[in-house]
Amino acid sequence: MSIALDGGALVGWEEAVRPTSHIPVVEGAHMLIRGAVLEEIGRQRPYASSRPLTISDLELDPPGAGEILVRMEASGVCHSDLSVVNGHRVRPVPMLLGHEAAGIVEELGEGVDDVEIGQRVVMTFLPRCGECDACKTDGRLPCTPGTEANNAGVLLGGGVRLHRDGDEVLHHLGVSGFATHAVVNRKSVVPVGSDVPAAVAAVLGCAVLTGGGALLNAAAPEGGDSIAIVGLGGVGVACLLTAVASGVQEIIAVDMSEEKRELALSYGAHAAYSPEEMAERGIKTTHAVECAGHPAAFMTAFNATAPGGRTVTAGLPSPEQTAEISPLTITGEARTIIGSYLGTSVPARDIPRYEQMWREGRLPVEKLVSATMRLDDINEAMDQLADGRAVRQIIEY
Repeated sequence: MSIALDGGALVGWEEAVRPTSHIPVVEGAHMLIRGAVLEEIGRQRPYASSRPLTISDLELDPPGAGEILVRMEASGVCHSDLSVVNGHRVRPVPMLLGHEAAGIVEELGEGVDDVEIGQRVVMTFLPRCGECDACKTDGRLPCTPGTEANNAGVLLGGGVRLHRDGDEVLHHLGVSGFATHAVVNRKSVVPVGSDVPAAVAAVLGCAVLTGGGALLNAAAPEGGDSIAIVGLGGVGVACLLTAVASGVQEIIAVDMSEEKRELALSYGAHAAYSPEEMAERGIKTTHAVECAGHPAAFMTAFNATAPGGRTVTAGLPSPEQTAEISPLTITGEARTIIGSYLGTSVPARDIPRYEQMWREGRLPVEKLVSATMRLDDINEAMDQLADGRAVRQIIEY
């Protein structure tokens, strides 16, 4: 922070003397932090009025064995966060939300010797134990212990490190990234280079891992193939940018929003249509990836897939929502439907690949960032996301 004189006045003095909110207060064995806690699921919109998330002071335990303390630098606001707020993905509460984030390692727990203090790391919202049968599927299935821990709101290996007024506050997907600091399992992070900006690092861990992986690992287009990408939120735009970086011959972007379709064209899509236009024109592509988390989007992707092609669904709709398709179409047209959770990814393998693509200038993931904001504006950010007006909003600390 520099302070300059402008006509005799101190420019930047307010910022210079304001207490820095990211510096924690340590009391005994605990650290006092600030974070966004979901108090109740399913409050009415607008969230800016109902305030389902409160910015709270919390006590954070020091890292245990196999864990690390991370000072957050940037967190992305994702539909997976919104799906907990609106009740589409029910989780136990109170819970400190946020799963797409990046930060700096500040303390190592016992037994952690493969990351360094001061190193930037990307959070991954599904840790992989590396030992269960699911972890042996090369990313096709989510880790079984990791999934169980996420569902329970604890860290991999068990345990809750967050407390408020003597009561436990649960962890969101092993990360709880809407906070100034977090204690996470070492297997919930992937180190990246110091040259990778924090906002770029954050989106690598969810939007890019999910959208890019759905394309490269699940759809797996080959030379001459075409792809339809349905839904242009953070995951869909990441899928689009990855398709452009990979040289897919024809990329068609599909979204209800004209603004997002225009954005997709500026980012390298060869054509962009609304779902209705896709149906009216009977447009088919070799493969299609659904990134919206809605049955209508899945049907648009399925109907856009050519005979012999793969329809990949990467979105997470509400559990009670269903879609109806004809088994005869699947058989008669030799179709394949693939569910791709977290982009069928192995984070420790795939994040370095995307990091290098970004470094080479091929994968400009900073284009995902539609706005930056403060932690205090988290409820307003949820409204923006629910209204379909945001690609990726980034909280900066």
